[in-house]
Amino acid sequence: MRVLVTGGAGFIGSHLVRGCLEAGETVRVLDDLSSGRRENLADVFSDFELIEASVICAEGVARAVQDCDVVYHLAAIGSVPRSVDDPIASHAVNATGTLQVLEAARRAGVPRLVYAASSSAYGDTDLLPKREGMAPSPQSPYALQKWMGEAYCAQYTRLFGLETVSLRYFNVFGPRQDPGSRYAAVVPLFISAALRGERPVIYGDGLQSRDFTYVADVVDANRAAADAPSEATGGVYNVACGGRVSILELWSEVCGALGRDPLEPVFEAPRPGDVRHSQADVSLAAERLGWRPRRDFATGLALTVRHFAGEAG
Repeated sequence: MRVLVTGGAGFIGSHLVRGCLEAGETVRVLDDLSSGRRENLADVFSDFELIEASVICAEGVARAVQDCDVVYHLAAIGSVPRSVDDPIASHAVNATGTLQVLEAARRAGVPRLVYAASSSAYGDTDLLPKREGMAPSPQSPYALQKWMGEAYCAQYTRLFGLETVSLRYFNVFGPRQDPGSRYAAVVPLFISAALRGERPVIYGDGLQSRDFTYVADVVDANRAAADAPSEATGGVYNVACGGRVSILELWSEVCGALGRDPLEPVFEAPRPGDVRHSQADVSLAAERLGWRPRRDFATGLALTVRHFAGEAG
């Protein structure tokens, strides 16, 4: 099987590339390396084909999808705060770029496309856990753009017969997640702060909660989506651990995993676009894709902390 991973040099993409290679598949990566990094794939760099181009480059996308059996579309500007700061740039990649990939896949006769959607589409509703039948209520440009991608995927399935599966990721974390960006995710930021003996920054009161999902389970979900029966295509599915951890609890757990006493966080004002609580019901993915998470939060965090501590050592 020949597969394309857009954004394959990024955090999640690099894990998915390895999963596909380990399954014996022929892998092509489309990445402009604006946020993805060659070093994420350094140990397998000779095992796949890299096309260095953006998803907004029609020529590069058209070349990348040729002769592919599955397209995993992960390329995105993946940050709520960044989309608030620069909604036009985020829209170009997250919305227009997704449409570009879908149209190129359709023209090339690709049978299936798996899309990295986002739990942010649910917005800030009080009802938990989040279920796929709930009305979307995006609170940020990023959330709106990712929801638009879902809608385009469903439309391409209905209109053109391109089998699509949209996976709503919930707060993915794991090894190789970059803590260096000003838009970095909370897990690598907390681990880095703990390793340096620094106080972490928490936006809001820290009681907001998230459904943290280990990256290996996201890889499994993508591969399950690629193999799912045609009846499952055109749909949207939650990909999550199914639990809920507050940001203050996360800081305590990170410090505990490193054997350190948690320092008092620095509290700052909540960020625009952030939601209060997030937790998923993953039963639909289990029913239609045959996927369930296999690692709980504590297991995933231990593996992640071990990776970052090893790098620091």
